[in-house]
Amino acid sequence: MKFPSENDPRVIEHVRLQLANLLAKHPQANTFAANAFAVHNNPSRKALIQAAVDDREAIVSANGALATWTPPESNGRSPKDTMIVRNPESEGNIDWSSPNNLPLDPETFEMALQDALATLAKKRKLYVTDRVVGADPSYAMPVKVVTDLALTALFTDNMFRPISEGIENSIFAGKGFTLIALPYDMLDPRKYEGRLRKLPEQESRARKLPAGSTSNMLVAMDFDRRLGLVYGSAYGGSVKKLIFTVMNYYLPLSGILSLHCSANEGPRGDCALLLGLSGTGKTALSADPSRALLGDDEHGWSDNGIANYEYGCYAKLINLRADKEPEIWNAVLHTDHYLEHGAIVENAMMYPNGTFDLDDERLTPNSRASYPLRFLSNVKPDARSGHPKTILFLTADANGVLPPVAKLTPRQAMLWFLMGYTSKLAGTEVGIVDPVSTFSRFFGEPFMPLNPDIYASMLGERMREHGSQVYLINTGWSGGPFGVGSRMDINLTRAIVAATLEGKLDDVAYVEDETFHLMVPTSCPGVPPEILFPRNTWEDKDAYDARARRLAAEFSTHFDEAYGDKGIDPEVVTQCPGK
Repeated sequence: MKFPSENDPRVIEHVRLQLANLLAKHPQANTFAANAFAVHNNPSRKALIQAAVDDREAIVSANGALATWTPPESNGRSPKDTMIVRNPESEGNIDWSSPNNLPLDPETFEMALQDALATLAKKRKLYVTDRVVGADPSYAMPVKVVTDLALTALFTDNMFRPISEGIENSIFAGKGFTLIALPYDMLDPRKYEGRLRKLPEQESRARKLPAGSTSNMLVAMDFDRRLGLVYGSAYGGSVKKLIFTVMNYYLPLSGILSLHCSANEGPRGDCALLLGLSGTGKTALSADPSRALLGDDEHGWSDNGIANYEYGCYAKLINLRADKEPEIWNAVLHTDHYLEHGAIVENAMMYPNGTFDLDDERLTPNSRASYPLRFLSNVKPDARSGHPKTILFLTADANGVLPPVAKLTPRQAMLWFLMGYTSKLAGTEVGIVDPVSTFSRFFGEPFMPLNPDIYASMLGERMREHGSQVYLINTGWSGGPFGVGSRMDINLTRAIVAATLEGKLDDVAYVEDETFHLMVPTSCPGVPPEILFPRNTWEDKDAYDARARRLAAEFSTHFDEAYGDKGIDPEVVTQCPGK
């Protein structure tokens, strides 16, 4: 599908009609339409890059990537400001008991939407991008983003896919999603008092607000009206994860499993999935030059197989090394003319000579880069594959007590999928400084709005139907907990991953870890055998035993709280650590 150039006189009327259809019911629509001459409709990638530089939204680095920095409240997602409109039509589909599914009343969303329209009407320039999310055209979701920043529009160009042939046959044809993004505009806290949350004193100070202020930020989704709003968050992940949550709502209701995972394909066409939260290594481990990458974060599993949602990657940069993560390093830091580059480096230290110091975390440990998948050396252009042969559950255990690899039975796989254990690492969310043990069901709870049985039953059915083998991979600490031990060397983790994908752990001997009900291999090619059993790596064995018992008890307690009344198969329950 082609759109007229932004310089074509037809574009003004084209955009005016598009937005008028969307906003006709709102008082600000006429004012907004009157400003349509300032709307840039689907400008070229180079035009977006140039506009971001000209308007000082970003600075060109020495290698040609764009560098930008955000206020402190936008250094990561703000889960407490991320909300779902509670409408009568859809509220029964959503698990409101999840701490991440925060309800927003329709009246407050309408207030924020009208404030957004009034703000848009005052802007000197606006950008509209039309993309899709989903490489499988049978369920590709059309996404329209309206924003005042060329850099945000460029982010959508990096991350979301061009409109594909056959989009008219998608189950979402004519039912796309529209997102309004105002990254640097803030809500009036006084207007939303009693409607949005009160900020703790520390957050109020960080946002330069009086103590006790109401939040001035909102990231909200209305699934019934197919509208989203990012108001006051300049973190690129707010746009990315809002749309991911949208997919995780709509797709399972259409019989398609939506997963927070990376995916790649081997030379023989064998597909692998890697599930894990931010900071567990999905992006780094899936970018393997020997395997074609489908995508690093978001995929759908339908009757057709696996398909990536996105067109790009949003990778963590802290402590990035060329020798350990060459694919990501080259994607972000290769040298090119800035108009040909377009990678966006967010909140990384950059010196006056335009070079980056990716070890410097004074700004945030959550520095990020957005870049197109094509910047990697080995990607599968159609971003689609068959049904997965191997599934890897990634965890970054900061307790240092889980083995680096364990083979899971189907019941164990269902248990660990439900639990989604990892340690939340510094910087991935505002306010996280030290690692915290967390349980995030399906390795993506913040983005999974539906009732949990929907996702769990769909995964179980597909695993059984296609015979997928599941392994647990710990990319966290060895030799002690965070602060004592050290992070698993990524090259050793790569060797473990390679062994699982190549079937080299199929016939080795296994020993049961009775505390965590895991089957641990006694050997793995390329890995010293002593590190396969974490207790061996601790100097203080009693300290290890105590720490392991404590984590197992956390598993048991969380399971009882989250699933005690959900009717989980007793055979699955017996596989929970601490039981």
